[in-house]
Amino acid sequence: MEARSVEAIPRGKEWQYEPKWDGFRCLLARSGSNVDLRSKSGEDLARYFPEIVAAALSLKADRFTLDGEIVVPHGKGFSFDALLQRIHPAASRVKKLSQDTPALYLVFDLLETAKEKQLAGKSLSERRPLLEAFAKDHLKNSLFHLSPATTSYATAQKWLAQSGGGSDGVIAKRIDLPYQAGTREGMQKIKKFRSADCVVGGFRYASNKIGGRNVVGSLLLGLYDDNGLLHHVGFTSAIKAQEKPALTDRLEALIGEPGFTGNAPGGPSRWSTERSAKWCPLKPKLVIEVCYDHFSGERFRHGTSILRWRPDKAPRQCTFEQLMQKVADPMKLLK
Repeated sequence: MEARSVEAIPRGKEWQYEPKWDGFRCLLARSGSNVDLRSKSGEDLARYFPEIVAAALSLKADRFTLDGEIVVPHGKGFSFDALLQRIHPAASRVKKLSQDTPALYLVFDLLETAKEKQLAGKSLSERRPLLEAFAKDHLKNSLFHLSPATTSYATAQKWLAQSGGGSDGVIAKRIDLPYQAGTREGMQKIKKFRSADCVVGGFRYASNKIGGRNVVGSLLLGLYDDNGLLHHVGFTSAIKAQEKPALTDRLEALIGEPGFTGNAPGGPSRWSTERSAKWCPLKPKLVIEVCYDHFSGERFRHGTSILRWRPDKAPRQCTFEQLMQKVADPMKLLK
């Protein structure tokens, strides 16, 4: 069941709301001594989360299919970076991480039980009470948690406003529809987009030329810490083609060391060309406001989009402090 991205929370009696968790979506199916963890893309996740498999086998129910999210707790929230570390080819590394930073499985739908094998065909208004009863009777393992749900629009607004630290928005589901496998008709996702003023600490050239000349491909963004060090926190490549030549002239005039004085951009990826892998440091003169949806591990999780240039903003005003916000404690939402 996929979600369609929308800009605002839908309102009406036909909607149920849930927090949008920042983890790995996963269908968990148990049949006797067999447990299958399957990602949205169909990948087998069981080898990466042996603690979830063991927890599923410890439940009294021996046949069920759940829809949920795998997350890894970190401090008062969930860490997507810690979650990514679990996708490791070495079994010994996976085993150690499963013990040091055990994952949680947050359950938000019930598709099958030993008694009810066609729950996906029932409406969400029927499935949710059955899930809550199933959770009360069986999900007593500390690694399983029932994800909260509400029909209150005001509560959904509060979840969206306080998203962060493990949740990155709100999911809205039609309560009158059955499980919409493979479509986006019954579920919508709403993320809270934020903006931040960043220093342009460097840039990379694009792999393709325009008019026979090399032009900028992406801007490397930086923020200052309390010690005055400029850290690389992400990038934006949302630059209009017609603006690239003039922007390249502007950037090339500011090329100069050191660029970033704290954490610097990493090495080339497997997809980088020889030119796009290199980055040019800039004197910290330019400030740009970007739109982003998630910030964790001291960097923007996804690419950002450009809102506007900020010639009125001093580079030293671009600090991590602007990203601090009051967010809901995700563990409290699960209790």
